Amino acid sequence: MAEPDVFAARPAPSEAEAAPDVSVVVTTYNEAATIEELYRRTVAVLEHEGTPFELIFVDDGSADTTFAQLERIHATDPRVRVVRFKRNFGQHPAMHAGLSRARSDIVVTMDGDLQNAPEDIPRLIAAVEGGADVASGRRARRHDSWGRTLPSKLINAMLRRFTKVDISDFGCAFNAYRRDAVEPMLGSIGRQKFTKALVLSGGASVAEVDVAHAPRHGSSRYSPLRLTRLALHVLAGFWPQPIQWAGTILGILCTVLATGLGAYAVWWWVDHGNFPGPLLGGVAVLFVLGIQGFVLALVGEYLGRIQREVEGRPLYAIEQELGAGSSAGDPNTMLQIPSNLVETAATVERTSADARARERGVQR
Repeated sequence: MAEPDVFAARPAPSEAEAAPDVSVVVTTYNEAATIEELYRRTVAVLEHEGTPFELIFVDDGSADTTFAQLERIHATDPRVRVVRFKRNFGQHPAMHAGLSRARSDIVVTMDGDLQNAPEDIPRLIAAVEGGADVASGRRARRHDSWGRTLPSKLINAMLRRFTKVDISDFGCAFNAYRRDAVEPMLGSIGRQKFTKALVLSGGASVAEVDVAHAPRHGSSRYSPLRLTRLALHVLAGFWPQPIQWAGTILGILCTVLATGLGAYAVWWWVDHGNFPGPLLGGVAVLFVLGIQGFVLALVGEYLGRIQREVEGRPLYAIEQELGAGSSAGDPNTMLQIPSNLVETAATVERTSADARARERGVQR
């Protein structure tokens, strides 16, 4: 039997066509080596299941031919939508761009590097259809170096503690979400990393699904420095009052250390008659400075967040968008603003109007 041509032209959907059953959001950055295979395998799986779907690729400012390939795919398959950023803004803003444009009640998210197998998509969908708000992908056998998996385990442990959600793999981007669970968090997704942890922190139910994991093509983009910054982001984003906790821990450690060093100094002085003060004093100072450096890094994370909020910078800037006409003005893809914020804005406007009216009355 001849293999179906997945690049054969398909008729464009009519405007009155109902929203698909599943939206698959794929974030990409310099994935020219894998993008066509990812498309073929994803389409083959979903067509085999008979599931009406749409594919939303978000190109996070790739410098290779990723977008050119996506343009060609979109030209032959109108079910494919493409968003291209003007530059690299990061995985989580790209995730927001895809989620905010998804039209389906079930949304699957995945990276474009093919470390996750598209053949596992039906299992994630089945978990959501079975009643879970989130089907959490769990990489049963990770093909990453210890330098990548060890920090990941630490971050997972922190997120389990802070979110009170007992799952094993917060870092896996291969998940399925019920639309109703994602919409309340759209205002924070992108500004806050770990989309899955954010959605689950809102009380969404979760079911873990084991998914395959393949070695990455090329080196990982998560350097030790980036992983450290990611850990700081977790502390600042999910740990309530971390500055107070860090200060408390710092005080306890310094007190215990000072007490221990003092006792040791007395013993050494009595036993040897010669206390090595400069050496031990230097060790104590370096230890305290190390902890203070961590606290300052955490403060820097907070200050960076405050700066971004004050400046009001957008999450991302879109250079080009292909498919579904445009997301602008479509109520199914627009970010949902919580009703309490709308009411607050209306109250502020009414208060301002009353103040202006009183001022005009005084002037008269």
